[in-house]
Amino acid sequence: MRRSCFLVTNPAMATRTSLRSLTRTTQLLSPRRPWTCSSCKYGWSIPRRGVATTQKSKPYYVTTPIFYVNAAPHVGHLYTMVIADIMKRWQVVLGNTDAQLLTGTDEHGMKIQQAAAQAGMDTQAFCDMNCRTFEALAKAANLDNDHFIRTTDPAHREAVQYFWEMLQHRGYIYTSKHEGWYSVSDETFYPQTQVQNSLDPTTGRKRMVSIETGKEVEWSSETNYHFRLSAFKDRLLELYKREDPFITPTTYTASVINSVATGLQDLSISRPAERLTWGIPVPGDDSQTIYVWLDALVNYLTKAGYPFPPGKEGTSAWPADLHIVGKDIVRFHCVYWPAFLMALDLPLPRNVLVHGHWTMNREKMSKSTGNVVNPFFAIERFGVDGMRFFLAYRGGLSDDADFDNSFIIRDYKKSLQHGIGNLAQRTIGCARGKLRSYITDAQSDKLPSATPEDLEHQALLKEAPTKVAEQMENLNPRAALQETMSIIEQYFHATEPWRIPEPQRVLYNVAESLRIAGILLQPFMPGKSHDLLELLRVDTSDPSKRAFAATAYGSDADYGEGVQRGILFPPLLTEE
Repeated sequence: MRRSCFLVTNPAMATRTSLRSLTRTTQLLSPRRPWTCSSCKYGWSIPRRGVATTQKSKPYYVTTPIFYVNAAPHVGHLYTMVIADIMKRWQVVLGNTDAQLLTGTDEHGMKIQQAAAQAGMDTQAFCDMNCRTFEALAKAANLDNDHFIRTTDPAHREAVQYFWEMLQHRGYIYTSKHEGWYSVSDETFYPQTQVQNSLDPTTGRKRMVSIETGKEVEWSSETNYHFRLSAFKDRLLELYKREDPFITPTTYTASVINSVATGLQDLSISRPAERLTWGIPVPGDDSQTIYVWLDALVNYLTKAGYPFPPGKEGTSAWPADLHIVGKDIVRFHCVYWPAFLMALDLPLPRNVLVHGHWTMNREKMSKSTGNVVNPFFAIERFGVDGMRFFLAYRGGLSDDADFDNSFIIRDYKKSLQHGIGNLAQRTIGCARGKLRSYITDAQSDKLPSATPEDLEHQALLKEAPTKVAEQMENLNPRAALQETMSIIEQYFHATEPWRIPEPQRVLYNVAESLRIAGILLQPFMPGKSHDLLELLRVDTSDPSKRAFAATAYGSDADYGEGVQRGILFPPLLTEE
């Protein structure tokens, strides 16, 4: 049955209209303008209730949150991008070459409207300008993103309106007067239990703020559309208690469960257009603008091909395998988003990976307060892979991490310049042009007998890739990177190959350490890992030589021909 037939027989939808003149929350007036539903315009059919999409094979799909363009990006945005890129590139190393990464910008909402007005700019022009900055950051960070979405894209607008219509058709949207504490900065209402009195530290002015974010709130009363979020309490609680955790790390799960179990209220999902004009209008009701978070969350579906053409649902990248989010937007991604999807019987994202914040002097970085690090300056100073390494190596998932230039310099010198870089230089130097012969001898078991130190390191090389893979499977890239770095530490200096008469086995083991590390580091430092593998003459023409299977100890017999010294990590131009 065509969806238009449903609309004709649905009185609530047939009489949808402006809320501006409502005197009672249940009163609906006649439409003010002719309106054509999306299914009629585009031939989309309505999904049957209770029928979920099944998918046998799909690309591995990773997303970042879409970034708000009210101000320039800071290093926290870079961190989110880098973690998502690492998770996508890891899939490619595993052989899933069709893995996809989505990032983009969130360009609707009151903060954007106000920021554009303060800048004296047309709102769309303001979004265009700031969007280009985030696109430039993705490029500067060497992100291997397959898509960059903007919520001002026409295709996204259509997807959001269709999503709204489906929610309304199924009876999950109703009109009501809403009163509560509203934060313009967070673009959300807070109940009384989630706000508190506070003093503005700069002015001493008393104000109400969100307990969660510390942002100022103001009392607001308005009539708008609501989503029946409370109807999904039991299903959400089941989701959080499944054996395969929906939220990683699980340290965030308890607070989410508590917030849902102790009183899940219906959600206001529109704003009066007289207050918020910059957004997607409610279908058939120009007096209301769709709530920015409903609008924003649908972006993950938009680039997966939503609305899915009939019979093509199984060919989509949806559901997302991994959403990467900061801890301040857990509620939106782990409560609102799955509930929206449950309402339409759409598959849920498989995992939400949450990370902590980057702080400066132990205070959260914030664009609004100016307590930020310019990511472009940091990349220019420390190099893109130097920054990627530091963020992944020190960034927190369960906890916050403090940012300081001296920390980056410390890790760059210890782990990269004096670690990987120095090890490669000294190994090639000690081999004196014979490294290739040592690799050949290893294949025919002609190396000198192994010492206990050799056997211990060889065991480490055999075990490390599996441990790294387990950490990545557990969505812990930081631990995976630390495991990777463990295979290049200690052994060379402990065995002192420059002092022993037959150093062939030691130098082969160190070469294997560098080769295996080079493969495992590809998601983290794609540029420098490429340079390292090139330095070792690992075959570029055969992708299998740089895939995860090639991390097996002794699995590549063909590298090492004509290796020469090269500087992988030069000294930083300026140091503190």
